[in-house]
Amino acid sequence: MKTTIQLIVAIVLCGFGLLLMLTSFFMPPHGAIDGSVLVATGEVFTFSGALLGIDYKYKR
Repeated sequence: MKTTIQLIVAIVLCGFGLLLMLTSFFMPPHGAIDGSVLVATGEVFTFSGALLGIDYKYKR
């Protein structure tokens, strides 16, 4: 059950990170990604990767 919850959280966080990146394309200035969006996306991907990778490795 805990692994399922972690996978769902990781998927939601990845989706949120992608949504942030896509939203930044439509905000002025168009086509430029602000540094804060890149940092937030990187943190989201790192956190979800940690949930998926580290936990999966030690359970298997």
